[in-house]
Amino acid sequence: MNLEGLTVLCAASSYEQKFYLNDRFAALPDQIKQELQILCVMYTEEIGGVLTLAFEEDGTLILQSAADDADYLYDEVGSILKIREIQTEKRELLEALELYYRVFFLGLSPEEADA
Repeated sequence: MNLEGLTVLCAASSYEQKFYLNDRFAALPDQIKQELQILCVMYTEEIGGVLTLAFEEDGTLILQSAADDADYLYDEVGSILKIREIQTEKRELLEALELYYRVFFLGLSPEEADA
């Protein structure tokens, strides 16, 4: 998993059984933080490995999954399908997070950020 040039929003690991939320996003509403935690933890419980949500330089939110080489229980095909499912079912949340990042971190106006 290459996170170079990305701003990590949050991540969860099935190996450490931990959820991480970047302190830079502490101002997010508690409901959003809880939804992110549930999303990430449920993913790692079902698929395994590590799930990371991160912003690219332009504010696009990406979901990346990775697993240790020795993790034979990690479901690589299931990972791709689950990420697509999350992108479909949580589209509004993911788009709102992109808008938030573009306005508060990249300094764009809401109109520019939504374009």
